[in-house]
Amino acid sequence: MGRHEWYTGARRWRLTALLGVGAAALALLLTLLNTLPGADPDTGGTTRQGDRVHGTPATPARNADASVGWGFTHTQYSADEGSGTAGDRVEGLLEKTGGLPQDQALMGWGADNPEPVKGHYDFGAMDRRIDFIRRSGGTPVVTLCCSPDWMKGGRAGVGNTDWSRSALETAPTPGHYQDFADLAATVARRYPDVRHFVVWNEFKGFWNDSAGRWDYEGYTEMYNLVYKALKKVDPGIMVGGPYLVMDSVDPRQDGASTTFRGPWGAMDQRVLDAFDYWNTHKAGADFVVVDGSSYTNDDEMLPDEFGATGKLTAVSEWVRSRTRGLPLWWAEYYVEPADGNDDRTGWTEAHRRAVHATALIAMVQGGASSGFYWNPEEEKGTSCPGCLWTPTDSAGGGRELPMYDLVSRFGEAFPPGTRYEKVSVAEDDVPNVRVLASAGTALVVNTLDRPISAEVDGKRFTMGAYEVRWLDRRTG
Repeated sequence: MGRHEWYTGARRWRLTALLGVGAAALALLLTLLNTLPGADPDTGGTTRQGDRVHGTPATPARNADASVGWGFTHTQYSADEGSGTAGDRVEGLLEKTGGLPQDQALMGWGADNPEPVKGHYDFGAMDRRIDFIRRSGGTPVVTLCCSPDWMKGGRAGVGNTDWSRSALETAPTPGHYQDFADLAATVARRYPDVRHFVVWNEFKGFWNDSAGRWDYEGYTEMYNLVYKALKKVDPGIMVGGPYLVMDSVDPRQDGASTTFRGPWGAMDQRVLDAFDYWNTHKAGADFVVVDGSSYTNDDEMLPDEFGATGKLTAVSEWVRSRTRGLPLWWAEYYVEPADGNDDRTGWTEAHRRAVHATALIAMVQGGASSGFYWNPEEEKGTSCPGCLWTPTDSAGGGRELPMYDLVSRFGEAFPPGTRYEKVSVAEDDVPNVRVLASAGTALVVNTLDRPISAEVDGKRFTMGAYEVRWLDRRTG
């Protein structure tokens, strides 16, 4: 979902152009590098020296919790490239707010083809992203998607990667499921401080055309191989799936669930069936991962943009009930339908932040403990609707935007393990005010496009249109 940034753009294969060599010559060069004395083929040709794997020193492996909290996903453009001054500004911003959990895909969304030829690796772009997460103090998460071309019927070799959306959305063929699991194990060895792995993304390529449903058997087979490969590297690694899109539809539509529905619409029964199959046949899971939007497949927000977030609560409760309380992650969550270019520019930043705050509250109320905001970062310019910071192409970039304040403060105020408390809200304010509170902090959201006088926690105060307010409950 979100901004489908499948390829690495102008950065793709820049080394090929720089060296002025053909694909075959560069493949040979990679082969030679991977066989140099002292190279460790299990880490992609990188020599292991204590806790220094490459780049920034890696934090030694440690026990990991199954929940990581609330953070964001790096997309095609991020602060690891562009102006050094702007990148440093973002690093400082993240360090100041505890780094935040940060997710990076294995291939695409800013990462190159990690294994263009079987057994020979290109982790340069991935290294840069992981190093950025380390330097900014974040908790790194890797989504194991997508797969090299040779695993799905395409051509092997440097320079041959097909970065089209249709190609990247193709899953490995069954005969290469084990190859993908082996690649996942290589990644885990290369980044020993990455303790959380999500297997695949949105069932991409796992669709059974003849049956008109998800190929949940194929996905689960690959998931189980990846799960076992990662646990063989280190039993303490946390692994989760299935990263299904929890689609909802008009209740009158064919395929709508007859039992799982609400004011926000009805769930697509095919999604529920796929989830139940994975849940029954999985080799194991340390956490469960879903994604989705509050609106229906037809971009309807029922009954309105704030009421539609009730779907996130309902889905969270449904998933938790079926997985016996496994920690629940929302890998992506959307509350604002996109335009034809997949951009979200229809709302003001205040409106956007208020609906997102309401969505975060809704996920927590359903039992979710972790979630990742899909950061729609632009490559350049000064305008970036919904972004966490301004583009980093120039020295003046990398400045905090309103959505960063929401995501970072939410993660700081409500980490995993938070004990939530009920707070009083005046009866007249109940339809218009959303609240989430711990012993120390309350988040209050005005869902109206006009100022109101609200009474929360026994205190009355004025709130602006779509205002998101943080209350310190300890100081009053």
